[in-house]
Amino acid sequence: MNRAFAIAGVVIRELYRRKDFYVLLVLTAVITGILGWITFFNDTRIIRYVKEVCLVLIWISSLVISITTAARQIPAEKENRTIFPLLAKPVTRWEVMFGKFLGCWAACGVALLVFYLFFAVVAESRGHDDPAPASATAGPSSAAPGEHADHDHDSHDEHDGVKRVSLINYLQAAWLHWLMLGIVTALVLFGSVVFTAPSSNTTISFVIILGVLLLGEHLHKVALRLAEPVQSILSTIYFLIPHLEWYDLRDRLIYDHPPVSWTACALATLYAAAYACLFLYLAWLIFRRKGLTT
Repeated sequence: MNRAFAIAGVVIRELYRRKDFYVLLVLTAVITGILGWITFFNDTRIIRYVKEVCLVLIWISSLVISITTAARQIPAEKENRTIFPLLAKPVTRWEVMFGKFLGCWAACGVALLVFYLFFAVVAESRGHDDPAPASATAGPSSAAPGEHADHDHDSHDEHDGVKRVSLINYLQAAWLHWLMLGIVTALVLFGSVVFTAPSSNTTISFVIILGVLLLGEHLHKVALRLAEPVQSILSTIYFLIPHLEWYDLRDRLIYDHPPVSWTACALATLYAAAYACLFLYLAWLIFRRKGLTT
């Protein structure tokens, strides 16, 4: 594990020496900042649109960082001939593969933490668009002095409750998003030992991942309307693919919905771990049998 952690540290330092993360973070901040300053038609609910655009940019940026970083790991080692002195040391191919995965995943986690901290600052600075209670809009003579005190106390408790819900939503969204990137990283590493060129691996990975995110949840519904054998093929694909869309909690952050249950988060964690381990195992099986010069 120490050798795998050392390889992971090299991957993390390599990512933050490159400009990809900084360019994407600045681009996200600039676009979100411009939208945050604009109020369309004096609509106080503009914060929903700002949140939605910011989260879309965060998802796109995180996928770009995860896919491009993982896709170039093994091919770059072969191209630079650094894989030979690395394996000449007491380092196995499994440790190389596992260290590359840990490094890419950890780097994505740090980038994701920065993105979500920025999103939380933007969202909380603009406030929530929850409708005000009816008693807050009533005139000063509609309640007795004691009732005003009770109402102020209840409003304070409700405000604290909204803050707690927001914090839990941020934590759950970031955690599930990071788990999803773990599956993506393992999948792209598997592609890096199957495809020779990083560009082809990156392109195919983007197509597969975007296809799963946009169409994965609808495959079973479409299959029910088709005849055999297409119905069975689509149903099989539906149950075999990793459903990355399950890790998308953007709507809960945009509309201030209650958090998901912790049981569901635990099951999603096990689901992501299973698929990440599967793709890593397949990548290792191919990598240990593959020549380093091809």
